Amino acid sequence: MKLTCRKQQRTMCAQYCISFADVEEAYINIRDFIQLTPVLTSSILNQVTGRNLYFKCELFQKTGSFKIRGALNAIRGLTPATSEKPKAVVTHSSGNHGQALAYAAKLEGIPAYIVVPQTAPNCKKSAIQAYGGSIVFSEQSDESRENVAKRIMEETEGIVVHPNQEPAVIAGQGTIAMEVLNQVPLVDALVVPVGGGGMVAGIAITVKALKPSVKVYAAEPLNADDCYQSKLKGELTPNPYPPETIADGVKSSIGLNTWPIIRDLVDDVVTVTEDEIKYATQLVWERMKLLIEPTAGVGVAAVLSQHFQTISPEARNICIVLSGGNVDLTSITWLKQAEKPTSYQSAFV
Repeated sequence: MKLTCRKQQRTMCAQYCISFADVEEAYINIRDFIQLTPVLTSSILNQVTGRNLYFKCELFQKTGSFKIRGALNAIRGLTPATSEKPKAVVTHSSGNHGQALAYAAKLEGIPAYIVVPQTAPNCKKSAIQAYGGSIVFSEQSDESRENVAKRIMEETEGIVVHPNQEPAVIAGQGTIAMEVLNQVPLVDALVVPVGGGGMVAGIAITVKALKPSVKVYAAEPLNADDCYQSKLKGELTPNPYPPETIADGVKSSIGLNTWPIIRDLVDDVVTVTEDEIKYATQLVWERMKLLIEPTAGVGVAAVLSQHFQTISPEARNICIVLSGGNVDLTSITWLKQAEKPTSYQSAFV
């Protein structure tokens, strides 16, 4: 496949914060520093859904999630050979973007300060520190995280790299779709977990530029359904309060940069319950032997849901992005609580 954007598609992309040309440039920037993650299949899940499922395994990516793509692209954009390095980089993160930014900043010799909610999984906080990042704690709300990040930026004279609204981050996440379209040429649809929307926005820009017939579906917890509500109402509708969901990586709301792309280019949003997320996550552990985190389980839960069965029945080849695998093994108390959702009762024995 020739990865170029036709002239009319570049014009279409110009109304957003990034174009496909930015994704192409991002891939050149990061391809030597990331893994080409595999696409795996599962015959049992194909049988259950009646479709061909392909799993893009970003849990095998450096730092354990897709986030390194956007973080590396942003950091490399801040450090051209002809200019001075920033004094520091600052971000707020539930964990995965923080790990990725700490790792990317360390490669360039830049101090990284990561604002993390106190409730973030211990494994993610430990990894941030292991990659050389300095942790600053905040409350759970997006407002608290952003206010603390602003304070740290002023104190360190650093530069903020937003985890999902920074254009360079969005472009970096879009490189996932470039790989998928090469790895699964017959793909009919991609299913992508959505929190702040950086990944699904980057993927949508790329897919609609290269192969507009391919559908892009966002998947999110019912308890954090701001993307669904925004699409339903036709206007940006953030979560009114910090959501309670096991999928800690998608607690953030979509934002001003990702919303226009999601509004126009994401075909639908599928919401799933906590039980559906827990069950889908455990199912992937047991049947595919992949240690995904619950946020990655959101996409799997969406494809297994009754609602998804009514969506695009002609779409036979579905790629689900398994966004990460940073699991806090010391706190998996929810396993005993993961009852099989009613909609799945006939699917497995």
